[in-house]
Amino acid sequence: MTALSELTTMRVGAEPARLVGADTTDDLIEAVRAVWASDEPWFVLGGGSNTVASDEPFDGTVVHVRTRGVDRLDDVDGRVRIRVAAGEPWDDLVALTVAEGWSGLEALSGIPGSTGASPVQNIGAYGQEVSSTVVSVDFVDAETGEFVRVPAANLGLGYRTSVFKEGREGVVTAVEFALRDEGGVSEQVAYPQLAGALGVDLGARVPVAEVRSSVLALRSSKGMVLDADDRDTWSSGSFFTNPVVSRGAASVLPLDAPRWPVDPEPQDVVVPLGDAPAPPPAPTSGAVKLSAAWLIEHAGVSRGFRLPGSGAAVSTKHTLALTNRGSASASDVVELARFVQQRVSAEFGVLLRPEPVLLGLDL
Repeated sequence: MTALSELTTMRVGAEPARLVGADTTDDLIEAVRAVWASDEPWFVLGGGSNTVASDEPFDGTVVHVRTRGVDRLDDVDGRVRIRVAAGEPWDDLVALTVAEGWSGLEALSGIPGSTGASPVQNIGAYGQEVSSTVVSVDFVDAETGEFVRVPAANLGLGYRTSVFKEGREGVVTAVEFALRDEGGVSEQVAYPQLAGALGVDLGARVPVAEVRSSVLALRSSKGMVLDADDRDTWSSGSFFTNPVVSRGAASVLPLDAPRWPVDPEPQDVVVPLGDAPAPPPAPTSGAVKLSAAWLIEHAGVSRGFRLPGSGAAVSTKHTLALTNRGSASASDVVELARFVQQRVSAEFGVLLRPEPVLLGLDL
């Protein structure tokens, strides 16, 4: 039996009681319907980049999604439509779209994991979110066992969330995207750090290949492009989401604490990996988003920090990633995460929430 440490990028986790691999969509649907009928615990695993599994064996069935395929559909309203199997590696998909000259996903280069997980998490970075290109999701509902096609408007896509994270259980089998085909020109560059790396103004449009190259370089500098020889990439990426708090709660923070309006401006820029630009003026109303990386660093937790005797440590490249230095257990990771949470809570009164799925673990 394969341990979950071999199937996840954090590289922790024991063997599950049962592991079922699904290489086709039919196999995937059959596997999940069978396990639901058995009424035993179940878990669907894709690329393993957003899962931290327990040191104790999972007493149920893990369905490992290994489906592949990208099908081009008929263009609609001048947009290229593609339907992508859930198990297709995300960055392989982005590389394909860039090679074709299609725009919409280029700033999401280098993100590990599978395509089926992208709308579940509503992945985003460098001014793009997958919600801007998703048309629909093919889904098998755990409650009814039925196969349905869910339009994007019904997915509840928000900052790192969706209806699937808010209680709708099942499995994504494919995702449909709509992309622009405008001669290899990107979407508008919407993130200051990326604009600086490209040497252009915000709002500029440049070749999609240049955006991908710059994003990969930025992510690599932060240990966010998988590399077996770089222990900083033995992680689940950003371990904590940027907290959203009330304007009143944010007002007691130091003036240099980065913050972004959430309401009434829903298109706020997501802060990736802790290199935040200078904060804009504080909003006059509504909630604000804070930089988790800034809070961690200013709570006294520095890059490379580890607890005595632990195999887990904060990344040496940025403070939002907790990493396996080669011998970490899931318990080491959780203990470190709790310490970071406690330091930020004690210093600023803000609770950091984990971004990855914790299988058999509590935080």
